[in-house]
Amino acid sequence: MKSLIQISMLAIVFLIASCANPPKTRNSHIQDLTRYVDPFIGSDYHGHVFVGANVPFGAVQLGPNNPTQGWDWCSGYHYSDSLLIGFAHTQLSGTGIGDLGDILFMPVSGDYIPEIDEKNPYHWQAKYTHEEEIVKPGYYSIKIKKYNVEVELTTSDRVGFHKYNFKDEGNSKVLIDLKYGTGWDKITKGAIKQVDNNSIEGIRFSTGWAADQRVFYHTQFSKDIKNLEIIRSDENLGEITAILEFEGNGILMAKTALSPVSSENAKKNMMAEVDEGIGIWNFDGIYEMAKTKWNTELGKIKIESKNTADLTTFYTALYHTMIAPSLFNDVDGSYRGTDKAEYSNPGFNNYSVFSLWDTYRAAHPLFTIVQPNLVNDFINSFLAAYDQQGKLPVWHLKGNETNTMVGYHSIPVIADAYFKGFRGFDAERAFEAMKASALLDEEGQDFVKSLGYIPADTQVESVAKALEYAIDDWCIAAMAKDLGKTEDYKLFSKRAKYYKNYFDDDIKFMRGKMSDGSWRTPFNPIHSAHREDDFCEGNSWQYTWLVPHDVEGLIELHGGEQAFITKLDSLFSISSEQVETASSDISGLIGQYAHGNEPSHHTTYLYAYAGQQWKTAEKVREICTTMYTDQPDGLCGNEDCGQMSAWYVLSSMGMYPVNPANGAYVFGSPLFDKAEIGLSGGKYFTFIAENNSKENLYIQSITLNGEPYTKSFITHQQILEGGELVFTMGNTPNKEFGINPEDRPKSVIY
Repeated sequence: MKSLIQISMLAIVFLIASCANPPKTRNSHIQDLTRYVDPFIGSDYHGHVFVGANVPFGAVQLGPNNPTQGWDWCSGYHYSDSLLIGFAHTQLSGTGIGDLGDILFMPVSGDYIPEIDEKNPYHWQAKYTHEEEIVKPGYYSIKIKKYNVEVELTTSDRVGFHKYNFKDEGNSKVLIDLKYGTGWDKITKGAIKQVDNNSIEGIRFSTGWAADQRVFYHTQFSKDIKNLEIIRSDENLGEITAILEFEGNGILMAKTALSPVSSENAKKNMMAEVDEGIGIWNFDGIYEMAKTKWNTELGKIKIESKNTADLTTFYTALYHTMIAPSLFNDVDGSYRGTDKAEYSNPGFNNYSVFSLWDTYRAAHPLFTIVQPNLVNDFINSFLAAYDQQGKLPVWHLKGNETNTMVGYHSIPVIADAYFKGFRGFDAERAFEAMKASALLDEEGQDFVKSLGYIPADTQVESVAKALEYAIDDWCIAAMAKDLGKTEDYKLFSKRAKYYKNYFDDDIKFMRGKMSDGSWRTPFNPIHSAHREDDFCEGNSWQYTWLVPHDVEGLIELHGGEQAFITKLDSLFSISSEQVETASSDISGLIGQYAHGNEPSHHTTYLYAYAGQQWKTAEKVREICTTMYTDQPDGLCGNEDCGQMSAWYVLSSMGMYPVNPANGAYVFGSPLFDKAEIGLSGGKYFTFIAENNSKENLYIQSITLNGEPYTKSFITHQQILEGGELVFTMGNTPNKEFGINPEDRPKSVIY
């Protein structure tokens, strides 16, 4: 029975959790929105999502691991699998490269005898079926028939909480493995040390995608340790695998706290997050706190629809946007920098796992609406990394710069926040970091400075790099202008137009250009060779439209609006044929449009810039209803740390930020009858779609706060003011809606 003190503390924690983030919708506190979340969505096909227990943006992702069988196991788990090797405390979600899977636990029966066989590294593995699994926000459970153990998992921010029920007679055992992770990295140092009657601690250092990852842990068990046997060790690597034995069967609980700094700090994290608040062995209390946190965050957007499957798809998508970025500091604020030095409390929460090539497009703009309390922390995390490594993060992973993908996409995230009024970071210092990152001599940036283009015979992915750089440079120019930095504004405005150097006016495609100024030949717009040609996970059909910062200029290059629309129509209507060397990321195809990969995500919305918003509505509604479902294969491509889901969250409400930093959202086709966003300061913004149905997908007219509204976009500032936007929908296009030039979105700061 809980003591009155424990009950009171639990109530206080729930109250804190519910008030931690000001934006919320009316009456959201009475709804359990977690019932609409199915974390299995996206765990099949190429979704690569994390399956397990976590809290929003937490440091711990505690879930099941399969033996790695290839690319589709990047998160450590794939729905097609049926072999369990244990439960790791860190996982990625939706990435195209695998890593993490740190500190693996596997409960086994008392008669288990370890086998040391490098040819069979997971000799303890067990079969399972999905009927034996339950997963929901903050909770995962499974029955392991081989060992007759029932497992339940939940987490706080930095602590993974295990509850095992051993059904067989005899003693209980837990295997702890530090070697294999998700199978994508290599251990460089391990330690498993008993520190008192019921606790162990140690480290797992590894090299992989994160070249030098350092995880410190402290674990406490609810029973005394009867015996600890190291079954695999190495003179250079240390302790790698151990078996812990406990007296008797029944319930055994384990709490594992993580730290990027030290095992001592991990223990402090456990004390602060679990022991001093919820109760030392209060599994249910920790789960209820996790559930409350998830309901608080999910409740920031309230959706109304008659279709339960659509509600599940929406709230699961919203859930997926909050797995990353993840906390990367201790309760006292200390963390480990990219230079591997330890930093004491910097005055902000440090975060990691920034998949910026993906998330700058929609996930971070979404955060400015529903996670305003985190935006400054994210940017201050960028600036700290800049101080430590001399440039802003490209793809930041657990205190490591992976330099993965192309572009320097911290920049649009910073510019977007700046222009939306966020001032919890030093704008001058941020601009200095933006400029310095853009003026480096790496990844073809030296050629951008000297030639104005990146020669295709000097760099792979030259066109993709340059087009992404141009977007970032537009953001630097916009911020330079606002800060009164005239020369910087001129330089980066010029560089933002360099995309034109890759447009072949004769064939109207972006293509590679050689050092002598000639075009690379032969040329085929559907050609793609992964990590070998001029494009990054795409082809010319997809990259020709990657000019979200200057759509007017792109229209002009095509020869005007009609030619632009004709070419855009062709993108969606031609064959979806792919060459043999194409990247697996080119998925979710409509013609050559590839929704399964991020460079295409803005493309359907370009029609609005040419006065044909109704064509945007057609394509957006098709994507929302065919490429996102409530099934395990319900994502048509990698989740990519929330970007794939952020597209759906915004688009299903009726809007999308084509330009990632200008503060405007272009209208598409609202999927739901009503979507209400809770804003800071007790305000609300509501989207209502009247006469909405499967057939009625076209916007006929709009009112904003009761007044006619003729524009085909809305600004961030208008949303923040609160109000009600009413779409009147119909089954035939209103071709006059958004046709006037003054009603179209523009490539300017709003």
